Amino acid sequence: MTELPNCPKCGSQYTYEDAGMVVCPECAYEWNPAEQLQEEAVRDAVGNILQDGDAVTVIKDLKVKGSSNTLKIGTKVKSIRLVDGDHNIDCKIDGFGAMQLKSQFVKKA
Repeated sequence: MTELPNCPKCGSQYTYEDAGMVVCPECAYEWNPAEQLQEEAVRDAVGNILQDGDAVTVIKDLKVKGSSNTLKIGTKVKSIRLVDGDHNIDCKIDGFGAMQLKSQFVKKA
């Protein structure tokens, strides 16, 4: 017997399969586990899927919060780390230090 995933909405462990969909009896949420994996992927501004360790390029001048400096277009960022949250990329940029970026402002190099 295969192990079904917990409900992504309420976390219930009592999910069941019905016609290719997984259903939660507690909150009535239905989802396709194959589609859920594709939605969770972090994508850059062009639509490429990003992974930990990728190198990216900034596609827009970005103001750095708490500093008078600006992160210029074309800045290369190496070895990104994907995280959850509003800013989904953690990285270190030469001359700026540790930063968090949104994936919509970068493209895969």
